This record gives sequence, C-alpha cells and structure tokens, in this order.
Amino acid sequence: MKFKTSVSVVVRILLWVFMLLGGAIYGIIKDAENPLWGSFTFHLFSFFVGYIILIFAFRSAANGGRELKKGRVGDIPRLETNHLVTTGIYSCMRHPMLFGLTLLPLGAALLIGSPTFIFIIAPLEMIFIIFMVIIFEEWEVRKKFKEEYKKYASKVPMVSFKKECLKKLFGKVLRKGKTE
Repeated sequence: MKFKTSVSVVVRILLWVFMLLGGAIYGIIKDAENPLWGSFTFHLFSFFVGYIILIFAFRSAANGGRELKKGRVGDIPRLETNHLVTTGIYSCMRHPMLFGLTLLPLGAALLIGSPTFIFIIAPLEMIFIIFMVIIFEEWEVRKKFKEEYKKYASKVPMVSFKKECLKKLFGKVLRKGKTE
C-alpha cells in the first residue's frame, strides 16, 4: 500500500508522537517518588477523565477531517487540500481539528496518570500546539489560498467556543458523515 503525503504533514505527525511519548516517559520518571503516582484513586479518576477528553479529541479530528475531505479534488497527497473548505464546522472556526487535538496531550497525560505530565508537560505541549497553529498552519493556508483565505479569515475566527460550534466539533461521529 502506497501512502502519499507531504513532508510537512509527516513532520507534524512525528512531532506529535515525540511530544506524547517524550512527555509520558519524562513524567513517569519524574513521578517515581510522587505520592499521587501510587494512588489507585487518583489513577482511576485521571484515567476516566483522560478517556473522556481523548474521545472529544478524536471526535474533533474525525468530524473536522470528514468535512475537510471536501477540499480534496484530484490526486493530491493524503491529509492535504487544494480547495478551501468553509462549510460545516469550518463555517464556525478555521482550525477545528487542531483545536480539538490540542486536548490530546492532556487526555494522554490523564490516561497515564502522571502528575508531572498532567500539570506541567501537557499544558506546555498544548501551548506549543497553539503556537504551531498560529504560526505555521495559518501561514501555509494563507500562502495556498491567498485572497480567498484572507476573506474567510476576516469572517471566521481561528476557534470558537459557541455552543453550536462545539456541538459540531465534538458531536458523535456517524457513518454517513453527519454529527449528532
């Protein structure tokens, strides 16, 4: 099976993996003497909360990705678009998938139950992701879609916390491409 994608996408995926694995390993090492690390109650609670957060993170990726597929016309690399998508969740916010996936480090940290990962590393990784979106993602789409994106960006915020937008973003993923 041939998997065709851009270098930019591969670098981002590898960066995500490095951050999550690195944060987990470093957190576990630092937490060896932490009393919370040995607490069954803490782990049970953090696991449950982490699981819920990860469900929301992956729903955002699925819902955003399903809508983003509309921007793929012709034979282009996987996870890339060549048409600006402004419908569905993209009518509410410009970076819905990345907004939802910003929750990934926190969800993973809670699932693992590492206090260092939860309270120090995951928040730093989340801030880093936000800056990556602001700097690189915005730059790439502005370069690719030029004036069309400039008009879109003037009307639609990077993220939105409006109830209807969050419902579209985190709604249950259905097989027919609709959300509940």
